[in-house]
Amino acid sequence: MGAVVADDGPSGVKAPDGGWGWAVLFGCFIITGFSYAFPKAVSVFFKELIREFGIGYSDTAWISSILLAMLYGTGPLCSVCVNRFGCRPVMLVGGLFASVGMVIASFCTSIIQIYLTAGVITGLGLALNFQPSLIMLNRYFDKRRPLANGLSAAGSPVFLCALSPLGQILQHEYGWRGGFLILGGMLLNCCVCGALMRPLEPPKKSEATKETAEKKVKKKLLDFSVFKDGGFVIYTLAASIMVLGLFVPPVFVVSYAKDLGYQDTKAAFLLTILGFIDIFARPICGMVAGLKWVRPRCVYLFSFAMIFNGFTDLMGSMSADYGGLVVFCIFFGISYGMVGALQFEVLMAIVGTQKFSSAIGLVLLAEAMAVLIGPPSAGKLLDATGRYMFVFIIAGIEVTTSALVLALGNFFCIKKKIEEPHTKEEAAEREELNKSEDKTPEDAKVDSIEVEQFLKDEPEKNGEVVTNPETCV
Repeated sequence: MGAVVADDGPSGVKAPDGGWGWAVLFGCFIITGFSYAFPKAVSVFFKELIREFGIGYSDTAWISSILLAMLYGTGPLCSVCVNRFGCRPVMLVGGLFASVGMVIASFCTSIIQIYLTAGVITGLGLALNFQPSLIMLNRYFDKRRPLANGLSAAGSPVFLCALSPLGQILQHEYGWRGGFLILGGMLLNCCVCGALMRPLEPPKKSEATKETAEKKVKKKLLDFSVFKDGGFVIYTLAASIMVLGLFVPPVFVVSYAKDLGYQDTKAAFLLTILGFIDIFARPICGMVAGLKWVRPRCVYLFSFAMIFNGFTDLMGSMSADYGGLVVFCIFFGISYGMVGALQFEVLMAIVGTQKFSSAIGLVLLAEAMAVLIGPPSAGKLLDATGRYMFVFIIAGIEVTTSALVLALGNFFCIKKKIEEPHTKEEAAEREELNKSEDKTPEDAKVDSIEVEQFLKDEPEKNGEVVTNPETCV
């Protein structure tokens, strides 16, 4: 966890760090935007739903909660599907699910039906797109991966700034049913993004390598061995504590401004400020994380981002006017963007490509439990005290605690092993090399010719994209 894992992909393909990878990055940008912004964007239709079905605000809020719960809670299911069928097929099916859920929701006659369609089906579709897109991004980028993660994470604030006003226009022109129908059509773009996720071609292997590969154990659908990695366990614990308070301030800052006596439009503008700052904070943080000196210490930069975020919450609790809330949103946007740009980059550095598909699913499941507890608990605290100050203080303490767990856990508990193979496969390869030293001169001469021919062909094939459908990760 103290250093970046050497990562050539499960099939030995070196990440091209460009080429078709930019198309993959574009697809990941769109998927990330839909996945994080869509649950918040549908909230513009809540007043129409309340009027249509005669329900309360708490009933409509369950739509966004179910969407987020599906996005996080189905992590292990997505991991199993990706390890079994591959990223592209899973994303194509997920795009269809996301679209069909919203289209069916436009014909619903009760709020329960909307829970099942716009909540469960669409949420599952977004989850089946989000996780595979991150896996493919990890496969295509290595040296430029921090920058790629920062750019893809910027999709969240960009889409939030775009989908919220678009939803208001659709509601005004076509009502909530027409708006749901059009948004369902827009979600079909997830299928286009899935089609961009073409697999990398593995290099040609010698006969000895093929025999070694055949002896390898078949890949598990969900690899629980990641829990043997102390770095992964510490990261999962820290991330779970972090999300308890990370999403609380954006949820309550608008209500905070309204309670101070400011107009609804002026209060809502705070989120626009936060989102605008967030758009630039993520790619800039990705560039900084990719610097030669910073990248091996990326986990500490992530810890700093969380401490920065928690400290901002603590300072925001003392805001007494609109100017104070504006300053809070500016600094919160910076720290929130840093956290968003680094969270998956750090996880990739901890577990590597081979185990990332399983690791991210298990982490998202752990975070799902915290996401469901965090905002409701803050709401109960607000009901009991009637003061937003305590809500922001608790959120700041939770995020700061997670930063300390990650930084101190990494510093004291994780010891970097020097000159030891990361996996059994590497140990086996070293053993093969040792055996090859005992060969006769004639065998060595033949092998040298084969190696020379392999090296001539390899640079042209390395990172080349397969045109056949993907069947495995």
